Amino acid sequence: MSAVFDLTLDLIRRRSVTPDDAGCQALLAERLARVGFEVAHLRYGEVDNLWATHGRGGPLLVFLGHTDVVPPGPVESWRSDPFEPVVRDGYLFGRGAADMKGSVAAMAVALEAFVATHPDHPGRVGFLMTSDEEGPTNLDGVRKVAEHFRASGERIDWCVVGEPSSKERLGDLLRVGRRGSLSATLTVHGVQGHVAYPEKAKNPIHAFAPALAELAAERWDEGNADFPPTSFQVSNLNAGTGATNVIPGALTALINFRYSTASRADDLRARVEAILDRHGVEYAIDWNLSGEPFLSPAGGRLRETAVAVCRELCGVEPEQSTGGGTSDGRFIAPLGAEVIELGPVNATIHKVDECVAIADLEQLPSLYQAICARLLT
Repeated sequence: MSAVFDLTLDLIRRRSVTPDDAGCQALLAERLARVGFEVAHLRYGEVDNLWATHGRGGPLLVFLGHTDVVPPGPVESWRSDPFEPVVRDGYLFGRGAADMKGSVAAMAVALEAFVATHPDHPGRVGFLMTSDEEGPTNLDGVRKVAEHFRASGERIDWCVVGEPSSKERLGDLLRVGRRGSLSATLTVHGVQGHVAYPEKAKNPIHAFAPALAELAAERWDEGNADFPPTSFQVSNLNAGTGATNVIPGALTALINFRYSTASRADDLRARVEAILDRHGVEYAIDWNLSGEPFLSPAGGRLRETAVAVCRELCGVEPEQSTGGGTSDGRFIAPLGAEVIELGPVNATIHKVDECVAIADLEQLPSLYQAICARLLT
């Protein structure tokens, strides 16, 4: 049907379940090299990262995406093979159609068209892909590339992330920031024993319960104009041997904060540990900061450009949101870049029968190309 449609089909057919790129980046690199992009392959561990640039000097506008996908789950639950794209009722079905091989194809096609129209554009445009966005730790993807950029002095001015941001129609929501994510594995120490002799044991469940009640009730902050209040959640709680007559010797809890710019990770850590200490809990805690919160402020050139493009080309006034989970934009924002996320409707991402509206897929390159033209011409 079109360049973006055909490229999306080629990408979906590659079974690039994290961290396997399955040849996606080689395909993209070959296309961009043909139109004059300088291409570098940055492999760290088992992860492939592609960095392609066109132009000279600054400013630098980067399009960021990922070629990996989540596993399809039970293949028999799909109406068709998740890695053999199928069109039904105006939608393209396949794993990664919305998250985010459609966006990746749209960005590549948009950049091909932009440099063909503006071969001597001012500044540079970049294309950054990783095969490690959907993984549990994201250690060797954009996180590692950002470290490389920092060490080499690469400065990014603007970054468009192709995550599926839209809710009901293309362009109706623009992500202008994300909350930070702070997790921890908490181990509460007790003394195992027989339930009939509690005086000879120490129950870690009982020891932790009052502290957990306070942690769950705590008001961590009030949020601000751009972010909701910080949230605290326990995602897993495990203790016991499975026997009814044994007091467990330890309890393990997995906790997570999704926090705003109204709080700092160090302060949240300190407050959690102060509550545990106050309740006399004997514990060990292992913290993991997945990403700091970031915000592209109102009035920023990229944010205002993206809003105008959505308004003019999609006919909608986009909601400007900081909601949702995290994205690889959290690794680029600390480099000093203004970061926004713009992509297709996210209603089916990570689900059985994931799909993207073909009309949205066909329009998406024009949005990305318009952003290029307004910032770099």
